[in-house]
Amino acid sequence: MIKHGLRTIILKKMENKNIHDCIKANIAALTKEHSERFPQIPLYDKTMPSTDHLRRVIDEIKNIVFPSYFGPSVNVHSLKYHTEVSLERLYKLLQEQIYRALSFDFIEEETHSCDTQKRASILCIHFIDKLSQIKYMLSTDVKAIFEGDPAAKNYAEIIFCYPAIKAILNYRVASELFLLKIPLIPRIISEMAHADTGIDIHPGAKIGSHFSIDHGTGVVVGQTAIIGKHVRLYQGVTLGAKSFSFDTDGKAIDKPRHPILEDHVTIYSNASILGRITIGAGSIVGGNLWLTNSVPANSRVLQTKAIESAFSDGSGI
Repeated sequence: MIKHGLRTIILKKMENKNIHDCIKANIAALTKEHSERFPQIPLYDKTMPSTDHLRRVIDEIKNIVFPSYFGPSVNVHSLKYHTEVSLERLYKLLQEQIYRALSFDFIEEETHSCDTQKRASILCIHFIDKLSQIKYMLSTDVKAIFEGDPAAKNYAEIIFCYPAIKAILNYRVASELFLLKIPLIPRIISEMAHADTGIDIHPGAKIGSHFSIDHGTGVVVGQTAIIGKHVRLYQGVTLGAKSFSFDTDGKAIDKPRHPILEDHVTIYSNASILGRITIGAGSIVGGNLWLTNSVPANSRVLQTKAIESAFSDGSGI
């Protein structure tokens, strides 16, 4: 009874406070002395990159590198026209987003809009020049995934269905933008794939051709990781840092801190490879391992086999 009566009193007090009073009170709470109270949420008076438009950028790139799969039907006669139209749309979309990213990045500096527009246009053209290489690298990734998965029936199934291809496509696009030193956009694009697939590949990582990820959920590839050709990762693999160095202000220092995987390395599920170590070419690392030391080429790193114990009369361990 006491609890019921208290609840009634609270509800009556709440009824006396209408929505207009609520909004006014919360405007003050959310905005008063914003810069002082919320320094980690700075205000910017310029238009930031749009995640919706960047998704359209990725969709346009998919139309270019995988014609017919995610857009209109294309044949050998219409391929050139289709590619030309898609490239024109891509340029308009991406150039604007690069301009916004550059304006956002230079917020503290004196910059002229026309200079930023010109730089955005140049960077966009440089990126478009990389699309044929991106397409080639993705074709090798499709091949590697297909050849390593007996459940796959054809290349089209890989392109349509496999989350690894979505994540790797976003990575290869983001990586080229990262190398062009375009701010913010590479991380947005890589995190789109992370949210959609559970595969987290930093755009700063360096990954060779014929890269494959099987299943994929939970894979993490850190910023300074280097991955050679014909490397296969299974779900839950982490290529991470073992420790960080800090500057005098307590900020973590950005320096090489993730593993190097040489050519033809396979890492099985839930293995954690940590620190700036090297896994030699042709090596296999078994599942559920924690590895912090380099291993030579053609190594086999496996868990110690479980010891079988016989029990009688229902006795336990």
